[in-house]
Amino acid sequence: MKTSDAKGRDVSAPRDLETIALEIRKRCVRMCMCRGQGYAGQGLALADLMAHLYFRAMRPADDGDFKDRFVLSTGHSAIALFATLGQLGVYSEEELLTYGMPGSRIEESPLEGIPGFEITGGSLGQGLSQAIGMALAARMRGEDTTIYCLLSDGELQEGQVWEAAMSAGHYRLGNLVVLVDNNGMQADGNTAEVMTVEPVPAKFEAFGFDAVRIDANDHAELLSHLPEGGVTRDRPLALVCENLPGKGVPSFEQYAKVHYIRAPKETWELALAELDA
Repeated sequence: MKTSDAKGRDVSAPRDLETIALEIRKRCVRMCMCRGQGYAGQGLALADLMAHLYFRAMRPADDGDFKDRFVLSTGHSAIALFATLGQLGVYSEEELLTYGMPGSRIEESPLEGIPGFEITGGSLGQGLSQAIGMALAARMRGEDTTIYCLLSDGELQEGQVWEAAMSAGHYRLGNLVVLVDNNGMQADGNTAEVMTVEPVPAKFEAFGFDAVRIDANDHAELLSHLPEGGVTRDRPLALVCENLPGKGVPSFEQYAKVHYIRAPKETWELALAELDA
């Protein structure tokens, strides 16, 4: 029997996080298949993290929203968030399949105000600054809201990120969790070759964070290290999330251009078959 929350979203989906992550991956592939292209590599890599965020860590509110907030700084990773919101029933399957098409709300890099998106994250490097503002405001209002912010490793090449990190450390924002999608790739090639950002945990620690490197495709590590909302620490937390682009689809894991995949329908059908296997 279908059960809906205050906003009419289906909350009767299975709670097993690995099952949810698999469904998120399938949605990402189907979304790209309709147009033959998209950021499937990021969506597949982030599916485990997103399942833990939205189905375990972030606390639901009485109005059908969430007590905690998620800020997507890396706008082109929106496919992972859209697929997760589809799992929650915020978007229909039919609408998700218009991903990247003219006139669709399901944009490759969405604007603020689209359901589920706190900011416009297409211009990289700005999301952490906005997440810090939200975390500081929540503390000033006496709210126990936890702010989760997703950055990419390539995004760490932006100077504004480190100015923001300095601010978070200075204000000891223990209600802020920074998630670094450390996937080793960016549009121009391998991150280490374009402009290395390592050692990422040590750099965040130098700015006043607690920081740890985790395998974000490992559910046990996510359970151990990704905190649930409402847990306030003495300092902000940075989780450096090692993610494998294309995770779950062996043919994509070896794909040379996994940052953005353009392929015929047969390639996407093979990807779905690999996920089913």
